[in-house]
Amino acid sequence: MDSTLNERFKRITTFIFDIDGVMTDGSVLALESGEQPRIFNVRDGYGINRAIKMGYRVAILSAQNQVGVRKRLEYLGVKDIFIGTSPDGKLPIYKRYLEETKLSEDEIVFMGDDLPDWEVMRTNVMGACPADSAEEILALADYISPKKGGYGAVRDLIEQVMKAQGTWMAWFEESK
Repeated sequence: MDSTLNERFKRITTFIFDIDGVMTDGSVLALESGEQPRIFNVRDGYGINRAIKMGYRVAILSAQNQVGVRKRLEYLGVKDIFIGTSPDGKLPIYKRYLEETKLSEDEIVFMGDDLPDWEVMRTNVMGACPADSAEEILALADYISPKKGGYGAVRDLIEQVMKAQGTWMAWFEESK
């Protein structure tokens, strides 16, 4: 891994993820009832839960708003859930989150995949994206996961950060 990237990973305390195209493969099943279920990768979920248990913050910033998605995130232990974002986009919510948490951008890695994530990725935050992201997002990303959205990109990012900080296996080593 690039030493500059590794040094940036060492400063991360907070992960912010988009949902569609990052935590899912971007597919939506449109049911007659109006529900639009998503499929989540269990390993991504394990990575999120593991990061939270090791003291990292995890936040979700997504335009979509489904009850089942919120329940999944709450089950994983995510407390900072911003879904159904404002018509003004994700940037105002992201800035408010920084203000409320007193986090600096060098402590955060944001993973997005498509144009609605572009404004946040253009800030000074460390930007990450899945391998199958939109061209404009790939061009902005500091880290491009070799995994596609919904197929382990979230877990990959979490692992890279935690391994850089020596925390990935710490939980298992402490339980011995």
